[in-house]
Amino acid sequence: MIQLQHIKKTYQMGAVQVQALSDVSLSIGRGEFVAIMGASGSGKSTLLHILGLLDKPDSGSYSIGGEEVSVFKDRELAVLRNTLAGFVFQQFHLLSRVTALENVELPLVYAGKRKLKEKALKRLEEVGLGPRMKHRPNELSGGEQQRVAIARALVNDPLVLFADEPTGNLDSKTEEEIIKVLESLNRQGITIIMVTHEKEVAVRARRIITMRDGKILSDETVKHGPSNSPTAENAVSVGSLMKEIRSSGMGAHFFDHCRQALHAIFSHKLRSFLSMLGITIGVTAVIAMLALGEGAKESISQRLASLGSNLLSVSPGSRRLHGVAMEAGAVTRFTLQDSEALLKLPQVKRTSCSVRGRGQMVYKNKNWNTTVQGNESSYAAMRASVPKIGRFFTDEEVRSRAKVVVLGATVVNNLFENENPLGRDVKINRINFKVIGILPEKGSGGWRDQDDVVVIPITTAMYRLLGKEYVDSIDVEIKDSNLMEEAQKAMRDVIRKRAHLAKDAEDNFEIRNMAEIQETLESTTTTMTLLLGFIAAISLLVGGIGIMNIMLVSVTERTKEIGLRKAIGAGSGDLLIQFLIEAVMMTVLGGCIGIAFGWGIAKSLSLIAGWATKVSLQSVLVSTSFSILIGVVFGVWPARQASRMNPVEALRYE
Repeated sequence: MIQLQHIKKTYQMGAVQVQALSDVSLSIGRGEFVAIMGASGSGKSTLLHILGLLDKPDSGSYSIGGEEVSVFKDRELAVLRNTLAGFVFQQFHLLSRVTALENVELPLVYAGKRKLKEKALKRLEEVGLGPRMKHRPNELSGGEQQRVAIARALVNDPLVLFADEPTGNLDSKTEEEIIKVLESLNRQGITIIMVTHEKEVAVRARRIITMRDGKILSDETVKHGPSNSPTAENAVSVGSLMKEIRSSGMGAHFFDHCRQALHAIFSHKLRSFLSMLGITIGVTAVIAMLALGEGAKESISQRLASLGSNLLSVSPGSRRLHGVAMEAGAVTRFTLQDSEALLKLPQVKRTSCSVRGRGQMVYKNKNWNTTVQGNESSYAAMRASVPKIGRFFTDEEVRSRAKVVVLGATVVNNLFENENPLGRDVKINRINFKVIGILPEKGSGGWRDQDDVVVIPITTAMYRLLGKEYVDSIDVEIKDSNLMEEAQKAMRDVIRKRAHLAKDAEDNFEIRNMAEIQETLESTTTTMTLLLGFIAAISLLVGGIGIMNIMLVSVTERTKEIGLRKAIGAGSGDLLIQFLIEAVMMTVLGGCIGIAFGWGIAKSLSLIAGWATKVSLQSVLVSTSFSILIGVVFGVWPARQASRMNPVEALRYE
């Protein structure tokens, strides 16, 4: 079944080369019980590791059932270790944080046979540990732990059982029990290759190979038993197994990898919590920062809506007289007729003149000083000021200089409290006005409360209340946003003509594009949101580095576990996927907790501090995606470190 020819193996120990095996040739038939003896450093363990596919020789030929092992790829070797071989180690090498049953199930996981759980239980019962299946290794004696290791080695029905000093850490009574178990397994037809330094253990085998200085010193049969040369039947059995391995899709399922990763995470709760903490803080910061940015953006958008759309605002300019800047309107004066002239332009949809002043409002025994604004009836539609309660004044009321008023929300709160103001008479600078409507709330804009205002017909404001002959500004709504530049040029020509300005004279008026102001504010808000998100993303990056650091420490800490997993059939791909899933799971769990915290902080800022916040689905998706990406990126290196470990070196790690 097994054939070695001229095997050599040399280890590099610093600057010194140590030859562990020197020209070793050996054949072992199916059903044999072989004991390999020798002093420390004789090469017996190295020979066992090569036989068990845990290590590779530097030169020579190693064949199983006529198949040359040197041509096998990593995945094929892993499957062979899982199906052909079973391993029992001196140190037991059980996973400390899982039960005896789960330890025995582990080879089934990497064989893709987790559903055969009852098989693991049966093997435990065969070694007399059925009642102890739920106990962890630290709750078992040394002999019981070794029996668990034997059950694990047998769960996939291997052809060969490799035992490395299986009784080295046991007392004489337990040693006898383990030897009897091995003899029983051999009688069932399982080939056993055992390394031991104890003569009384070796004589229980059917064949003893003695080694010294990397060479076979003697090879003798001490008991009669199955032939020690491979028969045709044995060769065919191994050959059939090899064909089955090559054609099968054996390997752990994705669900099993996830289960193993979750178990590793929850087995080391503090370490996992500290790993997730960086991601949690980062995601919390991203969600909270973006919520603040989005809230501010939405708040500004609502305020900008009050400016109207496709608007151009015309206001009088000023000039310098003897180097002294004069006030706005000192040169150019606009009239209602100017507004009518602008309305005749083909690009213009409607216009609205405006005058402003201060007024003392009085209702019963209450009074309030506020901004009085005179406008035309078109102002309501142009400036998103159509009352939700009551109505706006009409063109007829503008022409007749009617004493009607529309109140802002702040004025209503200070004068009327819970009383309905519609139809009530109020005094503005001692003149009676009738309340016909309440303006929609617009909130505070900088230091100015946009709701602390009352609007009256412009003619009433100019000729009855404020005593003005000229308007302060003219709002012009353009029919289409694509006509803004054309309309601006046409308006400039009309105003210059009506102001009788010479061709080479500078404009003494201003035309402001409200759409450009909106775009500038929105662009600024977007930039601030992105900046806040970028700053918060740095926290995620730091959290990712923390994940990588913890995972690297975890790989080092779990070196023996990695060696064990490889010994029982885990391939490099299995370990790469498992450690990568661990990293991603920690980042995702940390991200989910961060999303909850971020949402809570955003809501708290909104309720307690009164700040505008908005947690958007986009910010949640971005944070989640980024945390997964960080888990993948920063988990790859530790995962690769784990997958590339040599099983023998990993098992020997201290």
